[in-house]
Amino acid sequence: MKNNATTELVCYDYFAMIKVFLVEDEFVIREGIKKNIDWEGHGYKFAGEASDGELAFPMIKKEKPDIVITDIRMPFMNGLELSKLIKKEMPWVEIIILSGFEEFEYAKEAIKLGVAQYLTKPISGDDLLKELDVLSSKIEDNKREREIREKYLSEMKENTVSERKGFFENLVTGVQSAADLIQAAEKLELNISSIYYNIMLSKINVSTHGQDEFSHRLISIEEEIENYIDEDYIIMFDRDLEGKAFLFKADSEEQLETLINDFCEKAKEIFDRYEGISYFAGIGERADRLRDIPHSFETANKAFTKRYFTDENAFVRSSEIEEKDISDANFDVESLDVKQLDRSKIKEFLKFGDGAETEYFVDEYLAGLGSNAIKSQIFRQYLVMDIYFSVVEFASGLSVEGDEQNLSGYKPDLVRTEEESRNYIISIINKGIELREGNVSGHNNDVVDSVKAYIEENYADDELSLNRIASHVNFSPNHLSMVFSQQTGNTLIKYLTDFRMNKAKELLKCTNKKSSEISIMVGYKDPHYFSYLFKKTQGVTPTQFREG
Repeated sequence: MKNNATTELVCYDYFAMIKVFLVEDEFVIREGIKKNIDWEGHGYKFAGEASDGELAFPMIKKEKPDIVITDIRMPFMNGLELSKLIKKEMPWVEIIILSGFEEFEYAKEAIKLGVAQYLTKPISGDDLLKELDVLSSKIEDNKREREIREKYLSEMKENTVSERKGFFENLVTGVQSAADLIQAAEKLELNISSIYYNIMLSKINVSTHGQDEFSHRLISIEEEIENYIDEDYIIMFDRDLEGKAFLFKADSEEQLETLINDFCEKAKEIFDRYEGISYFAGIGERADRLRDIPHSFETANKAFTKRYFTDENAFVRSSEIEEKDISDANFDVESLDVKQLDRSKIKEFLKFGDGAETEYFVDEYLAGLGSNAIKSQIFRQYLVMDIYFSVVEFASGLSVEGDEQNLSGYKPDLVRTEEESRNYIISIINKGIELREGNVSGHNNDVVDSVKAYIEENYADDELSLNRIASHVNFSPNHLSMVFSQQTGNTLIKYLTDFRMNKAKELLKCTNKKSSEISIMVGYKDPHYFSYLFKKTQGVTPTQFREG
């Protein structure tokens, strides 16, 4: 009777016994059903019993049976009322109603509720077993379908994360209209319609010696944050190595402020529970409509750049940033804060900064030197030379020809004005970032080539996964996912799936092997999942594809 097929998931166990719960107010009948059937001998577990629906319902919620057998007429709560509650809270439970009445209205109501069988009493143990066996097969089919669907969603999660990244990029750059953004959000099952918005950018750093420990802590923190937020009000987006972004939505200014304050408080509480955690977040200005979100993002980014100038954990609002005026008054050497003339800040930004942040970083760096430091031409000349040599030193560490070739057009001449100085500093730092990105890109190309070769050698292994591939190239899974997407335009999981599907199509066309054999040959030990995935990605079943 039972289907022995198995799958890779652990959500359900096909060899586990089907659990049956009995609700019957007549003791003699209840005992007869309970004792006259060899439950375990037929592959069932008798999970419990009750004399009426009121007693039964809390027991059913606790036991979570697969099948409930219930009388229709009972005191306190009858079988139809019980069935209605079960179907509302546990729609997967199959229900058999037993009745001494052959009344059409009862049967009709039972059908409306989704009851599986409506049987009249008395019923023999053999007849009841036949009905249970029919339902058992249906239950296992439904479990398999749910498991396959959940496995697919789990494997394709990387694709969803990637699509959300792209959506966030469009949201904060203003390249799409409000109508297009709303439509794109709906495809991702996101609701972005609101009256007020705000953007928060955040990053967590973990002080640890091991990559596994780093990933474990980061994943734990992210899971806690995800469990806290409600996407009706807060949507989280992954920004790869730049951290996370949060879109806050509210119907009033007061609600928006409460959302942000409560989130900051909760996030701080979560962060403080982990050792070796440092964090920083920048909060933008409120946006009153979708098309104003890019401004909220820009101001959040400005606040977020403050992380290069402090060792403190903080949530900084753009409104709290003090605008310093460096245009008036004459330079006073005593106003120069030499402690802020720190190459390490430049090098830190060159390592981790983004070109979109450079102007904010430079303005903050100059302001930190003193209100009038840049007024002195002598100091301006010293400053641009110091930053130039910082970039040259950084470029040399990348194994590129810093001052002789790549930076040859950036040797500082005599700078005349404050604006020229600022523009030069921005340009030379951006050039350093460009060299870094080029160097990383070259290395990443090698990594991607290694990943592709590894997939080609191991695609038939059913245990091949993002985590295993990442371990092979000595990357964290998240980092590898980001790098692979940037270099190829596809997520790694999509590449692996497409590779396997192409191999499967080749085997379907060029051999007479069964679909179940081909499934194993391309890395799927469950043929049911292989068929599901093939149809999902190719639009036809393996059999239909083979038939042309």
